[in-house]
Amino acid sequence: MTNNHLFLPFTKGNIPSATVTNNTSLTEFFLVSFLAYTNNQAVVCTGVFIMYLLAVLGNLMITTAVCLVPQLHTPMYFFLCNLSVEDIVYVSTVLPKLMVTTVTRDTSICFSRCIVQMFLFASCVVVEFLLLTSMAYDRYVAICIPLNYILIMNKMVCILLAFSSWFLGAMMSLIFTLMVTKLTFCDVQDINHFFCDPQTVIKISCSDTTDIIMFTSIGGVLVGCCPFIFIITSYMYIISTILKIQTSGGRSKTFSSCSSHLMVVILFYGTSVSMNMKPKSENSQNIDIILSLLYIAVVPVLNPLVYSLRNREVMKAMKKCFTKIITF
Repeated sequence: MTNNHLFLPFTKGNIPSATVTNNTSLTEFFLVSFLAYTNNQAVVCTGVFIMYLLAVLGNLMITTAVCLVPQLHTPMYFFLCNLSVEDIVYVSTVLPKLMVTTVTRDTSICFSRCIVQMFLFASCVVVEFLLLTSMAYDRYVAICIPLNYILIMNKMVCILLAFSSWFLGAMMSLIFTLMVTKLTFCDVQDINHFFCDPQTVIKISCSDTTDIIMFTSIGGVLVGCCPFIFIITSYMYIISTILKIQTSGGRSKTFSSCSSHLMVVILFYGTSVSMNMKPKSENSQNIDIILSLLYIAVVPVLNPLVYSLRNREVMKAMKKCFTKIITF
């Protein structure tokens, strides 16, 4: 475990340790990433707090506007509202604990809280993949089959797609976390990360993790690769349809209706692919931690900005919504 304490300014004796031989006696883990022990904890904590506040307020504004403004009661904004709720849960799962760890330097996290954190984190990741896929399908129908849009993207279909995203996310995450509770953790419970990252937790187990790795691999293909292929295919048809539009103004207007979603897809998949496809090295774990921070803190902040700043309809709706609130 020499690499795990490479950035620690303290001796090993100052950090509580736990030695167990089976999962029944395991009570806590210790988050020992360099972020928890940086000498600039005030800067890190302030930065994380600002990211958290922006993410929650930005997504809350989007959710409020979509719920209160009738003009936004359309399939695209219905999925956007679900995405905003998911982003709020996402950042709230990880960032508050990171702030507490940075301020207090108490790196311990009880086993049950770690399991809950993994469950919520994994659920949100799956839900975001599936919601982005539903939004891509919505844009495909709106642009490529506009005459049948109202018929295809009816209220029941939208509810079914959103419900399926949340349900599948919860079920897959539940199966995964139940498998984690069956693992044995021997000798060292140091997690070299700023939260209970599922992959990192699996690595420190002394049990046979073949089954859980196989499950996560299959799950990654089903909810990661397959949706990505579907999104790419949808946009190939969308771009092909846009190029057939005769006027440049028509092409620009049509593309603007899906450009925000495309940017969010690039942000989400870009950080995800960067984490999983980069070559492994000695500093690989520290790079993973930095990428995870971007993945968890920055992307949920950018999502509402992308949809609000690049979408006049959302901007108008938000102004109308908050004017009503102020006058009320």
